[in-house]
Amino acid sequence: MASFWTLILFLSVTGCLSEIIYSWVFNEFPSFVAEDSRRFISQETGNLYISKVQTSDVGSYICLVKNTVTNARVLSPPTPLTLRNDGVMGEYEPKIEVHFPFTVTAAKGTTVKMECFALGNPVPTITWMKVNGYIPIKSRLRKSQAVLEIPNVQLDDAGIYECRAENSRGKNSFRGQLQIYTFPHWLEKLNDTQLDSGSPLRWECKATGKPRPTYRWLKNGVPLLPQSRVDMVNGVLMIHNVNQSDAGMYQCLAENKYGAIYASAELKILASAPTFALNQVKKTIIVTKDREVIIECKPEGSPKPTISWKKGDKAVRENKRIAILPDGSLRILNASKSDEGKYVCRGENIFGSAEIIASVSVKEPTRIELTPKRTELTVGESIVLNCKAIHDASLDVTFYWTLKGQPIDFEKEGGHFESIRAQASSADLMIRNILLMHAGRYGCRVQTTADSVSDEAELLVRGPPGPPGIVIVEEITDSTATLSWSPAADNHSPISSYNLQARSPFSLGWQTVKTVPEIITGDMESAMAVDLNPWVEYEFRVVATNPIGTGDPSTPSRMIRTNEAVPKTAPTNVSGRSGRRHELVIAWEPVSEEFQNGEGFGYIVAFRPNGTRGWKEKMVTSSEASKFIYRDESVPPLTPFEVKVGVYNNKGDGPFSQIVVICSAEGEPSAAPTDVKATSVSVSEILVAWKHIKESLGRPQGFEVGYWKDMEQEDAAETVKTRGNESFIILTGLEGNTLYHFTVRAYNGAGYGPPSSEVSATTKKSPPSQAPSNLRWEQQGSQVSLGWEPVRPLANESEVMGYKVFYRQEGHSNSQVIETQKPQAVVPLPDAGVYIIEVRAYSEGGDGTASSQIRVPSYSGGKITSAQPTLHTLSTSSSVTLLLALMIPSTSW
Repeated sequence: MASFWTLILFLSVTGCLSEIIYSWVFNEFPSFVAEDSRRFISQETGNLYISKVQTSDVGSYICLVKNTVTNARVLSPPTPLTLRNDGVMGEYEPKIEVHFPFTVTAAKGTTVKMECFALGNPVPTITWMKVNGYIPIKSRLRKSQAVLEIPNVQLDDAGIYECRAENSRGKNSFRGQLQIYTFPHWLEKLNDTQLDSGSPLRWECKATGKPRPTYRWLKNGVPLLPQSRVDMVNGVLMIHNVNQSDAGMYQCLAENKYGAIYASAELKILASAPTFALNQVKKTIIVTKDREVIIECKPEGSPKPTISWKKGDKAVRENKRIAILPDGSLRILNASKSDEGKYVCRGENIFGSAEIIASVSVKEPTRIELTPKRTELTVGESIVLNCKAIHDASLDVTFYWTLKGQPIDFEKEGGHFESIRAQASSADLMIRNILLMHAGRYGCRVQTTADSVSDEAELLVRGPPGPPGIVIVEEITDSTATLSWSPAADNHSPISSYNLQARSPFSLGWQTVKTVPEIITGDMESAMAVDLNPWVEYEFRVVATNPIGTGDPSTPSRMIRTNEAVPKTAPTNVSGRSGRRHELVIAWEPVSEEFQNGEGFGYIVAFRPNGTRGWKEKMVTSSEASKFIYRDESVPPLTPFEVKVGVYNNKGDGPFSQIVVICSAEGEPSAAPTDVKATSVSVSEILVAWKHIKESLGRPQGFEVGYWKDMEQEDAAETVKTRGNESFIILTGLEGNTLYHFTVRAYNGAGYGPPSSEVSATTKKSPPSQAPSNLRWEQQGSQVSLGWEPVRPLANESEVMGYKVFYRQEGHSNSQVIETQKPQAVVPLPDAGVYIIEVRAYSEGGDGTASSQIRVPSYSGGKITSAQPTLHTLSTSSSVTLLLALMIPSTSW
């Protein structure tokens, strides 16, 4: 076996120990020695310890020192480790080679690391303990338990710690004490102080720390020494009878061996003659008989002035009623007329004196009468409260009104309150249209410069009841609900009855419900709502009534749903609908959800041909269904059936409707329309007419006209429907001068009948696009003669059949029309004013483009006796309205 060996290398290192990290390089960089239970590097000394050397440890070792702040590194020279061949080392007990100091000191809040490593064969095991205590839970063991680390140490972590090394040959231990210290910390500091000359000073500064701090005092930076008037004991500074020489800056120094802290304060010594505030120099005090009078006298001065009192020229003599208080004020008990007069207070110290004068006037006490004292009113009534003051005639009085202890704000009370001051010594409070909220105690306070008195009156207001308490649903069935509530406030008028109301998703707001008992008297607090609908969600509320009226409703109850029940409401309005051939279409009015009475609601449709006995029934599972179609190829058209519709839900089957007779579908029309004709009406309209024979079956509901252009396929035809017995239709929106083809067929609810034979028609050509041009007109009295160039249509336009002259008065929307086949016309101007005239050509294709408008003034109405004609022209290119020459009358109006 190899011998045991310890390598110790001493280095000179500059810097804080906590900033240095030691490590060892084995043979060559970067191969470092790994620490384990056998190998340990002390971060206190930097030494490398190997408790049991093995062959693998032979080699060269270099110590590496690193500064964590500057990252500087230092390497030691290499040190070789070889094995001796002169003997074998046997097993032996542990030997603690590395341990922490006998006394470890650490500042509170820092981290403490204690090392303990032992040599031995076998390799020893390290354990830790705290004598008479427990290792802190926050502690951590590192490097195979060779290092005990305690973070954030506190005072209770202090104590004796023991590390123990143990192997099979024996054990060894080491003990050391951990001491925790703290820097001084202030518990109490000094405050700047002002004192009168001759007063005592006591300052105390108090600090904590471990070890306990000691104290020193400085004045203006110089150590303060004990004197006949100065004492310093345990942080307390006392100066007896301070004077101006004691003024200055003082410092208290608290220190232990780990640090020192300072506290500073300034001492000011006051010295001044007595003075009074301006509002104290001269004042008048008015009191009433038998009341207490206090005249304040608080002069400012340093040292504190002495106080003396005089009434007039004589010194005030103290007795049972008159006393000078410790603060210098003068107190007079049970004041009377004999106490009236001028009082002088004098304050005096070594620097001077000052005086104040107070005049005392004693008046008769004020009394108050408030009427009426207690009144009962009904909501809406009015009342006047009268407040009368009996007071000293020399004093003015002010009245204040309160309600329930709070001042009445007359501007914010909605006009209900008015203060009326009819006389100097009385006041009225008018309360109009009183409300429940106005009930309570009304106070009247009379204020004078001498005293203040008050009185109260109580108003009780009778009104409709308040809302009942919360409504509780105690029991529920399919048609009833048992409810209870707490009584409503009767507002001084007994409750005569309660009204029970309910609301559901199907009701229009709140509705009164039937109850048991039928009449709910005012002394009852529960009732049963009856005749409710099953499986409906309800809310309930209660309203109270007394002889004055009905109050506000209670808060609604929680929403509840009544229990399910068999439906009781059958469908209504059972009828037949049109359908296709071989179909029986049965329709009805669906039952409202309010009356479905439960889940799984549906319909039972029952039907049978007239004269037969057995019913055929079909289930319709949708609660919203309103129609059922029965199809049977063997059923002829218009076969009468007896029909009834019933209801059901998960609870069972309900009633059926009344039996009605419904016929099966009649079938689609079988005949095609005849005598179909198509006639062109205008450039965009064609009239299509037809005839249709009457049918006993398959009667048409209307007709469908299909139309398409000549170059298109019939499949692309557009369609227009008519309803009823109409036998013609005018198709609009067609293209001009275009050939169209047409067919007509009848239809009803069962389908379409066969189409008619195809007919054709061509829309008319477009009207002329050229407007009448070169308008000429001559005005003669109350008419205008017009002329224009004839319009020549283009090849694809309709021939001109004539002209239309449109004329209207300016400001009117309706035009009058004159038709003429010639390019000329005479237009009457029957009324005075301006006329607007335009001309259009017309053809079988419709009206053409309008000419330019002309404006003609008319002087009709018998005011013009004669006039000279004037000829006017308007070219087709003119884009403005020409001003017409006014006709100048030859005679006066």
